Amino acid sequence: MQLENFEKEQKEVSPLVKNKNGIWETIKFAIIAFVIVWPIRAFVAQPFIVSGSSMVPTFQNSQYLIVDQVTYKFHEPKRGDVVVFRYPNDPTKFFIKRIIGLPGETIIIDGSKVSVETKTGETLDLSEPYVENESKNNLKIETGETEYFVMGDNRAASSDSRYWGNLDEHYIVGKAFVRLLPFSSFGQNPGYYDYNLSEKSE
Repeated sequence: MQLENFEKEQKEVSPLVKNKNGIWETIKFAIIAFVIVWPIRAFVAQPFIVSGSSMVPTFQNSQYLIVDQVTYKFHEPKRGDVVVFRYPNDPTKFFIKRIIGLPGETIIIDGSKVSVETKTGETLDLSEPYVENESKNNLKIETGETEYFVMGDNRAASSDSRYWGNLDEHYIVGKAFVRLLPFSSFGQNPGYYDYNLSEKSE
């Protein structure tokens, strides 16, 4: 009996009232979602879709990434991090590359071999198993105190620091935190490579 009364009461609500309530609920939901999501997207994490082949095989075209925008507020980027940044020559565009050289270092590229002279005077001959389609370059470049040297993993198809120079830290949006899609490639901290420091030259 109570259920029947409840059903009857529900049916007596006019379509106009129902419509207004529905619109208001939608508006409230949108406002709440904006209040919650906007700070997260603006300050914590942001979604990006990979476009192009410059990071193949590590990242494929159309893969969906979540970029961590918080970590670098507390510590500096590491060698091997995969970062998303604003392209210095056109800040409306976003690039994704791997950090090879840190601030205050000298990067030497001899053919396909990459080595780094660190601030402490050590020389690292980088092992790069992630590289596809090696490109032959001859280059020696020093990074400034707020600059990084970045390259794509698909060296033959990447526009990077070899061609347009070092990347200043203020262009960096964040590091690749999660590869969300496709689900078959899901993973945290995707693409990060921890260089083996035993590769230091004598």
